[in-house]
Amino acid sequence: MEEMSIATLAGLSGLVIGAGFGALTQTTNFCTMGAVADAVSFSDYKRARAWLLAVAVAIVGAQAMQYAGMIDLTQSIYLSSSFNWFGSIVGGLIFGFGMVLASGCPGRNLARVGGGDLKALVVLILIAFFGYATLRGITGVLRVQMEALTSVNTESVGLDNHGLGTIVSGVTGLGISSATLLVAALFVAAILWFCFKDASFRASKRDLIAGFGLGGLIISGWWATGVLLADDFDPQPLASLTFVAPAGNTLQYLMTFTGASINFGIATVFGAILGAFVASLVRGRFAITSFSDKADTLRHFAGAAMMGVGGVVALGCTIGQCITGMSTLALGSALTFAAIVIGGIFGMKHLERALGI
Repeated sequence: MEEMSIATLAGLSGLVIGAGFGALTQTTNFCTMGAVADAVSFSDYKRARAWLLAVAVAIVGAQAMQYAGMIDLTQSIYLSSSFNWFGSIVGGLIFGFGMVLASGCPGRNLARVGGGDLKALVVLILIAFFGYATLRGITGVLRVQMEALTSVNTESVGLDNHGLGTIVSGVTGLGISSATLLVAALFVAAILWFCFKDASFRASKRDLIAGFGLGGLIISGWWATGVLLADDFDPQPLASLTFVAPAGNTLQYLMTFTGASINFGIATVFGAILGAFVASLVRGRFAITSFSDKADTLRHFAGAAMMGVGGVVALGCTIGQCITGMSTLALGSALTFAAIVIGGIFGMKHLERALGI
């Protein structure tokens, strides 16, 4: 039997991990926009705690693999010597506002597509279009110029990258490994304390499964791209779950199939839809739905465009930056996380005023 090619292995691993994400999201109703909405409108933080629990689990797994020498997180897009603070803040704010208008982030909309939501399908196509245009198209020119004007090269201040461990090491004189482990321990301890001090969260099996499950999927992504797909002759980018740029690449892949190759990110998009589809059928939740009226349509169009642009400018979404990126302990990811939440809060307030709630 011939050995499986790296491209095929990347496609299969991405499909499986993506399917796990879609099924988990569909089954547990995990939604980052919903987490912000629950907290702002009802002072209910269970889904926010599930989100943070996923971050803590992902940090433990990613840093353990880094410490063991299994992967090198400095090779990911999140840890580089170019610190795009402006993009993290502005892109995050735009993305957060947009995800409220579009009823959820790209990951949640992927799960909705699997459940038969045609509105989510339109949202995804627009995210892909605007994201790809900002990545490699006409608006990409503006993005590159903005990054050139605002990005800070950390090497100019003696730091290899903008990882929080690297920064602490530079300030305190601790070794980078020790400083990174210290930062990781503090983050994880603070998150676990915040999550598990709440009795209602401790009793919520659905939210516990969402947090532990999603964090585990992020770890699986790092392992797949950093260990399973490691090949000197056909190197693969080190990555885990993220959905804005992969959505754009998926759209291009579908349009140029005969001359294109699948990769891990594209496969996760297909997998997420497939996993959510199967889960919705099993649970009897599959139903074809669409926009309710013109205002609903325009609102989702605007939100999708904002997520496509904002997600690329910020280098990720609520999954890509706020969990996958956070597991690398990158300062840019922490800034993006905060900006997305703030943008989401402003989006919720705007939507409440617009709907007269």
